[in-house]
Amino acid sequence: MGSRSMRRLIAHPLAATLAVFPAIAFSHGAASATEDGGWLQWSVGPLLAELLAATLFLYVLGLRRLLARTRRAQALHWKRATFFLLGWGAMVIALCSPLDSLGAALFSAHMLQHEVLMIVAAPLLVLGRPLVTWTWALPGGWRRRLSGGIRHPAVHAPWQAITSPIGGWLAHAGTLWVWHVPLFFESALAHPWLHEMQHASFLAGALLFWWSVIGHITPKSTAYAVLSLFTTMVHTSVLGALLTLSPALWFTSYAETAPLAGADPLQDQQLGGLIMWVPGAVAYVIGALVSGARLIFSREIRSYVDIPFSEMERRSQ
Repeated sequence: MGSRSMRRLIAHPLAATLAVFPAIAFSHGAASATEDGGWLQWSVGPLLAELLAATLFLYVLGLRRLLARTRRAQALHWKRATFFLLGWGAMVIALCSPLDSLGAALFSAHMLQHEVLMIVAAPLLVLGRPLVTWTWALPGGWRRRLSGGIRHPAVHAPWQAITSPIGGWLAHAGTLWVWHVPLFFESALAHPWLHEMQHASFLAGALLFWWSVIGHITPKSTAYAVLSLFTTMVHTSVLGALLTLSPALWFTSYAETAPLAGADPLQDQQLGGLIMWVPGAVAYVIGALVSGARLIFSREIRSYVDIPFSEMERRSQ
């Protein structure tokens, strides 16, 4: 999509939503992986479609208002919007493309789906700063009340805790390891509502983790980010190695479904483990190297994305 086309769509939030994700507007039917060709079909349930549409619509509406009110930061807002749209698109691929249906049959596809959510969609969404932009989609009075509510200690203190380096690290690591306990993983495969909760928790944990890494860029936080990224690379590689090198099948449900997709269940598990082990490790290492370089070579580290809401509000007056 060219720059002019994107600007025209931004001018009409509803048109932008329908143009980027027409399936939300025109189809709420979800294809079953058990149907003929179901593994190769795009599918989206009503609730997911509405959530995706709402997040995009509110972002476009908020961006439109920000562009009109904060003319000195046009490049910043377009850069954020690019990151958000890329992250939003990665979410759609993970949750609505044939990858989602194929994940019901193959553990490797399921693992790839989770990796797209955690190491592609989540960091891009954080760089897109959707919370600020969504807030600008609200009427002025609501926006000011929300800003005051966010600064209230009852809200601010818990938020600071869960987005701190240790809070984000624990959220990400906890969801990853708990859901790969065979009992919980198998339960998620058997119950659709639990499967949706699994995906939501993977995304939420990854969002908190990446926010703790790139949400507030200062010399101190960047040093913590390097340590957080490195240790995350280590523990995710351990889990990936355990899956890859295990002589036994961890998740027995795939013993029935993998052959239907033409795969050996154990080899499928090994491939899934490699997907977590190698691409995941590379993503965290790259993040650590970028953070380390910023820490070493920047005399004064300031985030181009970390403009407080109160400052944004002041600049728009």
